[in-house]
Amino acid sequence: MAVLSKLQLLGQAVPAKQYAPGMVGMLAVLALVKLYKQDIRGTKHLVAKTKKDGSKGQKAHVDGVFLSKLARILKILIPSLFSKETFYLALIAISLLCRTYADVYMIITSTKIEASIIDRNPLLFALEAFKYVLNLPAISVTNALLKFGIAELKLRFRERLSTHLYSQYLKGFTFYKMSNLDTRIQNADQLLTQDVDRFCDGIVELYSNLSKPILDVFLYLFRLGTSLGFSSPSILFSYLLFTGVGLTYLRRPIGRLTVEEQALEGEYRYVNSRLIMNSEEIAFYQGNQSEKETIMSTFASLVQHLRKIILFRFSIGFVDNIVAKYLATVVGWYAVGSSFFDKNHKPFVGMSRNELMQEYYNSGRMMYKMAEALGRLALAGRDMTRLSGFTSRVDTLLNVLDDVNNGNYKRTMVGEKDESMNSLLKSDLVAGSGNLLVRDNVIRFERVPLVTPNGDVLIESLDFEVPSGRNVLVCGPNGCGKSSLFRVLGELWPLFGGTLTKPAKGKLFYVPQRPYMTLGTLRDQIIYPDRPIDMIRKGISDRDLEQMLENVQLTHILERENGWGAVQDWMDVLSGGEKQRIAMARLFYHKPQFAILDECTSAVSVDVEGAMYRLCREMNITLFTVSHRKSLWKYHEYSLYMDGRGSYRFEQIDDQSDQFGS
Repeated sequence: MAVLSKLQLLGQAVPAKQYAPGMVGMLAVLALVKLYKQDIRGTKHLVAKTKKDGSKGQKAHVDGVFLSKLARILKILIPSLFSKETFYLALIAISLLCRTYADVYMIITSTKIEASIIDRNPLLFALEAFKYVLNLPAISVTNALLKFGIAELKLRFRERLSTHLYSQYLKGFTFYKMSNLDTRIQNADQLLTQDVDRFCDGIVELYSNLSKPILDVFLYLFRLGTSLGFSSPSILFSYLLFTGVGLTYLRRPIGRLTVEEQALEGEYRYVNSRLIMNSEEIAFYQGNQSEKETIMSTFASLVQHLRKIILFRFSIGFVDNIVAKYLATVVGWYAVGSSFFDKNHKPFVGMSRNELMQEYYNSGRMMYKMAEALGRLALAGRDMTRLSGFTSRVDTLLNVLDDVNNGNYKRTMVGEKDESMNSLLKSDLVAGSGNLLVRDNVIRFERVPLVTPNGDVLIESLDFEVPSGRNVLVCGPNGCGKSSLFRVLGELWPLFGGTLTKPAKGKLFYVPQRPYMTLGTLRDQIIYPDRPIDMIRKGISDRDLEQMLENVQLTHILERENGWGAVQDWMDVLSGGEKQRIAMARLFYHKPQFAILDECTSAVSVDVEGAMYRLCREMNITLFTVSHRKSLWKYHEYSLYMDGRGSYRFEQIDDQSDQFGS
């Protein structure tokens, strides 16, 4: 009855109008959520279907799976106990500990200074203020060291992870196979750059945001326990521990939303880069309006998703502020006040009002700091849940890199979903089941099926042999399998059976119709993929390179571009014919046993083309040539004709017959 009467008095003391602000706040939140949902629905008509990224649809929660993924990545970030990363982790921890002690010192000192002002004691004020100023350099260097350690650790983590990922991504032809043989990751550039950066930021921020509150909690818990008793801080500790677990559960969708956000960001970057790469063709077709619709629909998908994230964060932030911040303050007041309400509390017996004020002020500030630390621990679940999204993305990249390097590919087939290349649509052939033999001066296909990554069997069995010195002209209609043959020869595509005998990769050179021009000097264009140091090791001088340019009738470019050290955007500076002749000079530099010439002289005059083919013969470079020019027949002894219907002919060229006929 006594409790009931007290509550009635409390109800009479608090007029109904005092409840009005709280009710208005709740109604405002509900109204805003409803209006914002309408705004999200309003953009749905702009959203088009986008490509599925391998990371979409993945669960990203703070659970055992997340911790195992994180542990795997941490082994890359921190390779050993005595690495520099460990040193910076220790530096951050020590700096955080020092800052916590600095906070305690500042609370106690500022209380003394304020007490001296209230007591009107200028001498005590000057003494305490002087002590405070003397300690400012130590406090400042602690904060500076903390910021330095966090920044350097982020950079070192990014360096470690990027180095590891690029070593796997650029190992052999993995970068090609990820884009062409495996469809789990559509935007590797997004993962390798932005996602890695955000993951490293997130893991370091989580470490610092967890370390400082944990240290604060134990330090303030000890100091408050000695003055107020351990029952007071335990009340606040229990409250925030309970609410922290609940809030972490409510934030679970953040991980999934983060994964989807990064996938959509990657798709948005992809359609923009695609526009830049194909700007000339799009301009000729006047396709700007079509491309605009594609880009804007992709952007609308991203915007719609970002609005979902904003709405979710607003909703959960509303609960966070009330539960982990404001109610925690009320619980903190009660926890501190409970000791002061007890008039028999031994530490306070005999204290004057002024001493009690100072004790309350110190305890209140420390309790507030502990509540703040526990609140940060509770809110750390938000950062951890977001980190789980980036962890899932990076872990997916690591898994795909491992699979591709081990010859395991997964791609979405036509009419199927997430089918393995090992279960093909049109045959029972198995990717990687063929035998590859390395042998100089011969290329031999023995019962080798020509199969695309989608499982289309172009030719069931290839059987022919090309020794050094026997040039082959490859012909047939578009889509018959000419490029597929060269991809198998170049080991870009896996063997689905049979035995392929060929020289090592460096002894087989490919010259495409549109040659690749690297970033760098004019010299780099000739020696690519070698470096100047490799050129010196081979005993090749700039004079030798000049002779190679002379062989392709391109010496004038040296004077025009101001020498071998000139740096230009060579894809734009050189004409189509010049790029093709540069590629042929590159072939003469490397002098391989075999060369694949894929329409690589289509923009070169017949007389220059003939001179280059004769030089290939003199240098003992055996050629596989794709061309529709009849003038090239005389430089080849055999032809390989594919009819596009699963059949082929490999026969000696008869000067009197039409080898391009059916």
